[in-house]
Amino acid sequence: MQKIKSLMTRQGLRSPQESVNDLSPIENLRIPTKEELRELHEEPPDPQAQQEIINSIEEVYFSNDSFDIVKYELERLPPVLSLQELEEYRDKLKQQQAAVSKKVADLILEKQPAYVEELERVTSLQSGLQMAAVICTNGRRHLNIAKEGFTQTSLGLLANQRKRQLLIGLLKSLRTIKTLQRTDVRLSEMLEEEDYPGAIQLCLECQKAASTFKHYSCISELNSKLQDTLEQIEEQLDVALSKICKNFDINHYTKVQQAYRLLGKTQTAMDQLHMHFTQAIHNTVFQVVLGYVELCAGNTDTKFQKLQYKDLCTHITSDSYIPCLADLCKALWEVMLSYYRTMQWHENHDQDEAAVVSSVSDGNNVIGTEENSFDRNYVKKKLEHGLSRIWQDVQLKVKTYLLGTDLSNFKYDDFIFVLDVISRLMQVGEEFCGSKSEVLQESIRKQSVNYFKTYHRTRLEELRMFLENETWELCPVKSSFSILQLHEFKFMEQSRSPSVSPSKQPASAASSTVTLFEQYCAGGNPFEIQADSKDDETEDVLASNGYESDEQEKSAYQEYDSDSDVPEELKRDYVDEQTGDAPIKSVSRETLRSRKKSDYNLNKVNAPILTNTTLNVIRLVGKYMQMMNILKPIAFDVIHFMSQLFDYYLYAVYTFFGRNDMFESTGLGLSSSRLRTTLNRIQESLIDLEVSADPSGTLTAAEERKEKVPSPHLSHLVVLTSGNSLYGLAERVVATESLVFLAEQFEFLQPHLDAVMPAAKKPFLQQFYSQTVSTASELRKPVYWIVAAKAIDYEQMLLLMANVKWDVKEIMSQHNVYVDALLKEFEEFNRRLNDVSKRVRIPLPVSNILWEHCIRLANRTLVEGYANVKKCSNEGRALMQLDFQQFLMKLEKLTDIRPIPDKEFVETYIKAYYLTENDMESWIKEHREYSTKQLTNLVNICLGTYINKKARQKLLATIDDTDRPKR
Repeated sequence: MQKIKSLMTRQGLRSPQESVNDLSPIENLRIPTKEELRELHEEPPDPQAQQEIINSIEEVYFSNDSFDIVKYELERLPPVLSLQELEEYRDKLKQQQAAVSKKVADLILEKQPAYVEELERVTSLQSGLQMAAVICTNGRRHLNIAKEGFTQTSLGLLANQRKRQLLIGLLKSLRTIKTLQRTDVRLSEMLEEEDYPGAIQLCLECQKAASTFKHYSCISELNSKLQDTLEQIEEQLDVALSKICKNFDINHYTKVQQAYRLLGKTQTAMDQLHMHFTQAIHNTVFQVVLGYVELCAGNTDTKFQKLQYKDLCTHITSDSYIPCLADLCKALWEVMLSYYRTMQWHENHDQDEAAVVSSVSDGNNVIGTEENSFDRNYVKKKLEHGLSRIWQDVQLKVKTYLLGTDLSNFKYDDFIFVLDVISRLMQVGEEFCGSKSEVLQESIRKQSVNYFKTYHRTRLEELRMFLENETWELCPVKSSFSILQLHEFKFMEQSRSPSVSPSKQPASAASSTVTLFEQYCAGGNPFEIQADSKDDETEDVLASNGYESDEQEKSAYQEYDSDSDVPEELKRDYVDEQTGDAPIKSVSRETLRSRKKSDYNLNKVNAPILTNTTLNVIRLVGKYMQMMNILKPIAFDVIHFMSQLFDYYLYAVYTFFGRNDMFESTGLGLSSSRLRTTLNRIQESLIDLEVSADPSGTLTAAEERKEKVPSPHLSHLVVLTSGNSLYGLAERVVATESLVFLAEQFEFLQPHLDAVMPAAKKPFLQQFYSQTVSTASELRKPVYWIVAAKAIDYEQMLLLMANVKWDVKEIMSQHNVYVDALLKEFEEFNRRLNDVSKRVRIPLPVSNILWEHCIRLANRTLVEGYANVKKCSNEGRALMQLDFQQFLMKLEKLTDIRPIPDKEFVETYIKAYYLTENDMESWIKEHREYSTKQLTNLVNICLGTYINKKARQKLLATIDDTDRPKR
């Protein structure tokens, strides 16, 4: 009904045929009954009325086909039925049905032509289909005939051929798969042969082939297996890379690098390599120290393996410390050498690769070349950065080992060996990465300062003991003796000491010097040091019986008549001690002969004068320099201690032989202000003058006293009071000249000391040399002054002069007796000097100083004698001049000293007798070298001759004013 309603509302819009198609098959076949048609004809054909009736039909009748109209209407019936109402309602429904039926009939009549036409088309279509069925049947029949006759056989052949081709391809694939399945065996063989590039190349090819056959189900498992194999190869490759750290092999490393390049992991390989080097350093030092700790423990207790490296180092014993240190450095050297050779390999490889790239320049390879260049730069920077990292790790490990044991009680040679090993290691570090090894320097500096303080204190006590037992006998050494011949100074003769860094060597030497890495690259180890190598050497410095040969002993006492036998320096009139120059002057043969008499060193070979104590001090200096040369950071401390050795020796010589308050008070300037300052400084800083420690003293004072040494005492075996021996002149010569020789050795060592002294501390070294070392020769004056003062009886001469009458009235032609007595004293002094020279060689400067002192004292005694004169005439003054001239003439035959010391001192005083009042006053003001007594006597004697009493008072006042500043 719903469709009918929709058709009625859309009438005129569609063709009859379309309307027929819209009806269901039942509706299409239903035809109105005769009664319905009759009713339709009886009703008025009013379309509007008909439409209103249709519109009055309830919507529920148009809902769907399954709607039950009867049930609906029955349910609508009221509870109480009325026949009339039912009939009316029935008539209404009939009207509605009639309207609908009429409407349907009209529509059917309207669409009938289209229906007929469509029916004809359907009939025609049916005929065509029947014809097509006949044609298809005939075609199939003919095809079956063709199939059976020709096509089936030919196509069968083609199909078989195609199937054959597919099977051949499948067979190849299966063979490839079979080969892939067996690849793991070949890969294992190649890994055992360490052919890592070949294994990776094969594995990558297998993976590429597997990706080609990934459509096979078995390949997925093989692909995962190949990936696992590749990861296994990378692990073995990492293990192979770690082996490079301890024993670099070019072929092995080349294979490893090629393998990583195939994997495209060049940068990763470099990161891994540095990690392995760090691990290798840790494992190496731990295993070396652990081995010695377990060896010394004497058991296989595993508790040591659980200790940290720092704690493990504290278990090293003193006996095993040095061999363990040597092995530790050897092992670390191997690691650093491997890293050095690794860098060399990369440098050579980069050069070769760059040469290949430059020779084959192809635009297609630009990208690959840039990538390789990036990798090379990365590797180069990584390796350069790794140098300092690896060296820092090495320093920290060695530092921990060094500070793990107290070295203060080690023997000197053992400690020097430790320093030498560490010095070599620091040299390795400087050559390795240019490092100054601050960590190592600081750690070894701590140990060295601690050790050296204890060592130096002991050596100072030994030196005091040596000095107190020293008899100051000459130690016979060869004339060619040099401190470089001593074992302790052998390190200075080496062209390249292991302790001298390349930076300290001359540029010419450094350019031609082979580094340790170059020297030991092919094999060997710089830490293979023989600790007792010097024991195989012998020192040849001592002379037999004081002579180097029988011929020299024979020639030592022969007469020297020819000028050619006289050394050149002795042919000079005198030699300036400051410049070493001689005045340009003709020298007579007589002067040369007289000079031979005063040359007291011709009866011995010109060998250095030194004692056993001197030799011991020199050896100590050599040991100190060894330590300083090896460990430059403590150079200042060592040089300071070396200066104390020299200070104490100088102070001892002065205390033994030069200290005499009576002679120092003469005011003759025997001890220069510089020498006095030096001696006072030594006494204050080094000498412990207290007999026993003060218990109430502060802790600081006690610490200061620990740094000081008691003043030494002269051995009772040394006699300085005998006139026959010139009051111990031989001992004084040996002591003083040994000090001078020691000073000369310090001067010789100054450039070496200056080279290692820190710049900030160099003023100390310069001050030490300028104020202490250079004063050694100045000690001769006070030491030999004592001999000169006692060797001649000056008091007897004053007594003889006092008996002379100087107020004579006539000029005398004969000199006085005291002059002859004085000259005899000088001759006796000369004889005894010759006797002493037979025991000990007296150098020319010493003999000159002795003669100078004696002459100076004699001249001052003459002035003092003249100053004691109560009365004197002009003739008496002439006699004074005669006596003095006679004295000078005879004296010049005994000595070579020119000019005669203090000659003007006597002559000026004698001539002052002739001065007038005015001249006398100015003369007194100008000549302050004379004593008040001498000047007063001069004025008193001149009274009545040239000056009156008033002038005398004035002159005495002038003398008093002049003398006042001296008080």
